[in-house]
Amino acid sequence: MRIPFNQVALLGNERTYVNEALNLAKLSGDGYFTQRCHAWFENRLGCLKSLLTPSCTQALEVAAQLIDIQPGDEVIMPSYTFVSTANAFVMRGAKIIFVDICPDTMNLNADLIESAVTSRTRAIVPVHYAGVGCAMDSINQIAKQHGLWVIEDAAQGVGALYNGKHLGTIGDVGTYSFHDTKNLTSGGEGGLLLLTTSELADRAAVIRDKGTNRRQFLDGLVDKYTWIQMGGSYLPSELQAAYLLGQLEAIDDINTDRRIIWELYQSAFKQLSIVEHIELQSVPSQCTHNGHMFYIKCKDRIERSRLIAHLAQNKIEATFHYVPLHSSPAGKIYGVFHGEDRYTTKESERILRLPLWYGMDEEVVMYVAHAVERFYH
Repeated sequence: MRIPFNQVALLGNERTYVNEALNLAKLSGDGYFTQRCHAWFENRLGCLKSLLTPSCTQALEVAAQLIDIQPGDEVIMPSYTFVSTANAFVMRGAKIIFVDICPDTMNLNADLIESAVTSRTRAIVPVHYAGVGCAMDSINQIAKQHGLWVIEDAAQGVGALYNGKHLGTIGDVGTYSFHDTKNLTSGGEGGLLLLTTSELADRAAVIRDKGTNRRQFLDGLVDKYTWIQMGGSYLPSELQAAYLLGQLEAIDDINTDRRIIWELYQSAFKQLSIVEHIELQSVPSQCTHNGHMFYIKCKDRIERSRLIAHLAQNKIEATFHYVPLHSSPAGKIYGVFHGEDRYTTKESERILRLPLWYGMDEEVVMYVAHAVERFYH
């Protein structure tokens, strides 16, 4: 038996809707299925406007253009994140200010943000790691005090909550990912932009559609279709939207099942945690996670490498995660770490992610857990 790290959920309606989309005359973006997805997110999340994009990377790029990042501006974010979080702002000439993380959640440490703010700071970009919300009340308060934008990278947070609010809807702009490693996918790749004001929503629609007012023209709001400002081609196809709609209809089943698997792991590893062989993921009381991932923390990178090899011998695919951006060649060029790197590097070298997917049998979960136990015993 080989245990893969991830398997894509396929509930059934994805095929039905993709076939329906193929029978429609329009396969390009913003058609019937895209509009149905937009309506679903706006009704479910309570956000003013949602806009599908081909990827979360491109959603972040739209966000950076939307808040008019200029060369020399500074953007605060964690170093422990995917490169897209930084790239979106670096492409517009920003300097990235990396701030240390909280070791319990691997999220941006809100207590360290204010000391990193300068006259050049334009935005804070919290990354909700593993679908566990950052300290958004504190982050929003700092942003309001200093007149900063808050762009939520909620790539892993679809269906997760912070104080009862959906991740991605708490700052000024939010972004989701529908890559096939996420809880939901739009056929392998995909993203979403979440807007909180009509002014942001209107401008985002123009940027997303090549800098034109095509959407307003098609809606009959203007009588000319013209180029308004700089923009890009950020519309996914109807096939992506059709696949995603099938997944959205099953989001409660998917996330509930993943949380059950997460709890099985958490219970299975309790004793190893008590004797301090490993450390388990922490979820603050104000957060409702979505079962996006289950990870343990080993003693150090050497032990983690040995455990990965041990699991591979047992035909279990387990993997580490991000290498901190500030230690990369591009990170050293385009950013700087503010203050002490007390936890970012050390904790990133301890994380080991275990297999977790919708429909994973309890027998498989226990097979993985017992393999980890054998390594330590």
